[in-house]
Amino acid sequence: MDWSELFFISLGFAVVAYYGLKLLLFSRMLFPKLFFPLPETFFTSVGEWAVVTGASEGIGRAYAFELAKQGMNVVIMSRTKAALDQVAKKISETTGQRVKVIVTDFMKENVFGEIQDQLRGLNIGVLVNNVGMLPKVVPKKFLEIEELDKIITKLINCNVKTMAKMCKITLPGMENRGKGVIINISSGVASVPFPLYTLYAASKVFVERFSQALQAEYKDKGVIIQAVSPFGVSTRMAGYQKSNLVTLTPEAFVQSSLQYVRAGDKTYGSICHMILGWLLLSIPFKILFSETMLHSLQDYIKKKTEAGPSKSATHVAFGNGGH
Repeated sequence: MDWSELFFISLGFAVVAYYGLKLLLFSRMLFPKLFFPLPETFFTSVGEWAVVTGASEGIGRAYAFELAKQGMNVVIMSRTKAALDQVAKKISETTGQRVKVIVTDFMKENVFGEIQDQLRGLNIGVLVNNVGMLPKVVPKKFLEIEELDKIITKLINCNVKTMAKMCKITLPGMENRGKGVIINISSGVASVPFPLYTLYAASKVFVERFSQALQAEYKDKGVIIQAVSPFGVSTRMAGYQKSNLVTLTPEAFVQSSLQYVRAGDKTYGSICHMILGWLLLSIPFKILFSETMLHSLQDYIKKKTEAGPSKSATHVAFGNGGH
């Protein structure tokens, strides 16, 4: 056997081993309860309180409810007091857990001193950074966004600064106790450069990279830090699209995503969204970035949302829905 035959045989074995490993990793994700089991008392064991931003509706509301069902008291945060009070009342009546309401607008500057004061003294075991802002439900090119300068500032404050600041507030206590969970909600559109969602997608790339690097820093301290990157979830941000196999209800998505808490520093939160992510990565950029594809995307979303309540849902901060 000459060196060329040996090279190609070795290359073949390497390719088989590589894809075999990927298949093995994928098969683990099919059975999260088997490969990433959580004790029944897992969430209450990391702390007494869970903090959820953007909790007045959508994914944030679902996380608050589910963590309360797991036995945690919850702090819910958003800018709409009436909506928060309704959620707090429902959680308290349904689960019997304590609920603390903090009204704040994450698009504004200098709100975190007051938040830190209100959280002081709480044994915070879980933080869900969910609040997010989408410039407009129907996507547009960067320079076509109305009031672009204001939107840039608001989006960075809401999607980027808030996550980093909330980690700064809660992480020291988790590090000191040697346990805790931080879930940062990203988006499936962060998987690739995504035209028309340029600002939003870029902010969610920050969420993923920040989360992954932070997990590397604090994993040996006993703290789990994970980016969760959903695609379609039936929320205001997604135009309240009808739920189906791909577009999940917030409750179904949250229940699924919490099964993957110990599955690594990034997850799509569900099997169907993981498959969507892999399909998106397989599309050549030349096709994904074509004018035909972009116009088709705009037309599709416009048709899906034009009859719904989200037509006026622009320039607002709310719980992430995934896109």
